[in-house]
Parts: sequence; C-alpha cells; structure tokens
Amino acid sequence: MDTARLLSLISLLIFSSGTLAHHGWRWTSDTDVEVVGVIESATLGNPHGVLVLDVEGTKWTAEVGQPWRNARAGLTDEMFAKGTEITIDGQRSADENELRVKAESIVIDGKRYILYPERD
Repeated sequence: MDTARLLSLISLLIFSSGTLAHHGWRWTSDTDVEVVGVIESATLGNPHGVLVLDVEGTKWTAEVGQPWRNARAGLTDEMFAKGTEITIDGQRSADENELRVKAESIVIDGKRYILYPERD
C-alpha cells in the first residue's frame, strides 16, 4: 500500500472513532430512566435531534431520533416547541456526572411515541 493511501486510511480511522463512540448506545448505561421536564430548546435534524430540558430547575440534554425515526414514531418538529412538557424514557449517560439521556420513547400530552420499537 502506498504512503498516501495508508495516511488516508489512518486519518479516516482516527476521525471516525469519535463519531462511532458518540452515536449508538455505547455512551449510555444499561439502566432505564424516566426524565420529566419542559423543553427549553430543540435542535432537530441529522444525525439526531437534541433537546435541552428544564427538569425541576436542572438542565438535562435528551437525544431524540433522527428525522425519519421521529416521523415513523408519529412525532413532528412542532411537537418539540419550547415550553412543552415532555417525558423521556430511555437510557442515561454512563457518566453519572452528565445529565443526558437517549430517548427510547417520548410522552407528550399523554401520548407515548416509541422511537425504538425493536428495543422493547
């Protein structure tokens, strides 16, 4: 393999490792949690949506699905409006100092939206 190809391959592996570590479930614990709060902000789109929640005066971050996953579950971007009360059921960050949860299902106005039906 020539030097240019080898350097390209090494660069690809180095720069993709952070992406692989962040996406998926490897950063979460195996413990299911329920987080109830009010949406302060929503950044929706790829690779996944991110909500900032006020949970009794404490800021939490909730990762929701990719746009196609949210739509498949019946969620629309408008449902993530600031001030909306939301319940997130999912897995908390494995880092106990980090207030972050990956949503498996979401409850808005008493209706449950399942993002990952294959995880039930």
